[in-house]
Amino acid sequence: MSHLITPHGGTLVDLFATAEEIEQLTHLSHTLTSWSLNHRQQCDIELLLNGGFSPLQGFMSQADYESVLENNHLADGTLWPMPITLDVDRNFANTVAIDEQIALRDSEGVLIAILQISDKWQADKAKEANAIFGHQDHTHPGVNYLFQQTGDIYLGGKLTGVSPPAHYDFATLRNSPKELREKFIKWGWDNIIAYQTHQPMHRLHQQLSFSAAQENEANLLIHPVVGMTYPDDINHYSRVRCYQHIMQHYPKQTTILSLLPLAIRMGGPREALWHAIVHQNYGCTHFIVEQNHEGKNFYAAFEDELKIQLVPLKQMVYVENKAKFYPLDKVKNSENTLDISATELRHRLNEGLEIPTWFSYPEIIEELRKTHPPRYQQGFTVFFTGLSGAGKSTIANALLVKFLEMGRRRVTLLDGDIVRQHLSSELGFSKAHRNLNIERIGFVASEITKNGGIAICAPIAPYADTRKKVRTMINKVGGFVEVFISTPLEICEKRDRKGLYAKARKGIIREFTGISDPYEAPVDPELIINTNECSVEEATHKVLLKLESLGFIK
Repeated sequence: MSHLITPHGGTLVDLFATAEEIEQLTHLSHTLTSWSLNHRQQCDIELLLNGGFSPLQGFMSQADYESVLENNHLADGTLWPMPITLDVDRNFANTVAIDEQIALRDSEGVLIAILQISDKWQADKAKEANAIFGHQDHTHPGVNYLFQQTGDIYLGGKLTGVSPPAHYDFATLRNSPKELREKFIKWGWDNIIAYQTHQPMHRLHQQLSFSAAQENEANLLIHPVVGMTYPDDINHYSRVRCYQHIMQHYPKQTTILSLLPLAIRMGGPREALWHAIVHQNYGCTHFIVEQNHEGKNFYAAFEDELKIQLVPLKQMVYVENKAKFYPLDKVKNSENTLDISATELRHRLNEGLEIPTWFSYPEIIEELRKTHPPRYQQGFTVFFTGLSGAGKSTIANALLVKFLEMGRRRVTLLDGDIVRQHLSSELGFSKAHRNLNIERIGFVASEITKNGGIAICAPIAPYADTRKKVRTMINKVGGFVEVFISTPLEICEKRDRKGLYAKARKGIIREFTGISDPYEAPVDPELIINTNECSVEEATHKVLLKLESLGFIK
């Protein structure tokens, strides 16, 4: 463990062990309990080890965590607005104790670091959500991740790094804080302004960032996030190729592109303040932030504690008669302005419509079209859900035949019974096992969808949270259309060919959906069909019409 002090950003923590220590720690790790890091944790630990999260020397203690939630400072008074903890499940937490060392490994089992546990406590997720997000609304992706995916127990303690998480992509664009600081010193860059983004960059973003650099007489660091971003963000491979294209439109001697392996939290002004501290650690002197009214007042309280200057992001619009982007406050009311929102851009990409050259560079649009083709060329999943006997499998099979008849794309049926036989034969019917079965179906469907195919799924899928998880998984790679087969319970019981409902009524089958276990009906599915009110042919045609209206088939 060492500390680097340079003129850029103050003291930088380095938590990596020496070569001699690494050999000892590797040998020791074979005797330790191991925890497999998830994606967010790998992002966090990389920035902890290389100093991006300086002054943190590991995952936060309970005292630091509670202090951060309450007043945006660590327990010793150091400014830090975002909790950085190692969340684990209860079963794992019960196997480890305070003062114990554990081995932290990546998904391949490679040893990343050793954690000396100093604290173990149950997370107060409601308190954390209110502090970071200001609410507990589960429709917010950050809140949803906290309540649905974050472990209930937090571990804190100091880290000793063995090896950084491996990255095989864009290796020349990945710089640690130390590496960037050393480059800035070598190049004589005294003022460095950072522009961080998790979206593709277009002409407006180029103008915004370049103007900010000019006005502050600073060199420019384009520092996009390639760790965990928003659930519906374009994958970072496509985005980085877009960034590489847009770099051709900046002055080469004063602008650099580097990738930031950060897991964003979507925490508003707290998040932006946290990002500023991270960029301070990377050696930047200025950081561009979007300052709404809430943010402006929030940031002002901490300016004296920062070693980096916050630069407000100017609102700019394209003025048609001048063929140029201008600050909004300098545009006359008589001048015609043009804008394309993120929603409209997605619409144009989905429909294969023209995207004007004033908005973006042709090479960037071409790159986006590779990853985001028109909707009728994208893969998609039709996800039927409903009670046993509702008619899901019958309609799913009829839909399969219709797609095969069209013969345009490969189609796969993932029926509940078929999946149980071939993919989940070892699972029972507890809630945990049923959720796991649906998640497996979702994973297979996402792979089919990602590769441009059509997946038809027909499980019962009784729980809303699991269906939402599957939707999120698939929406990242293509389309997701939920079809609720709303056939009433009494009709389903009359159709019961296997006698399952009768057995459930007698208590022979426990935890049976609709009888002894609830079915959580979809709140906002793309389509609702009651098979008691229409034939199989009519129901199948309704699905095809819905897919056509959504643009998935032509």
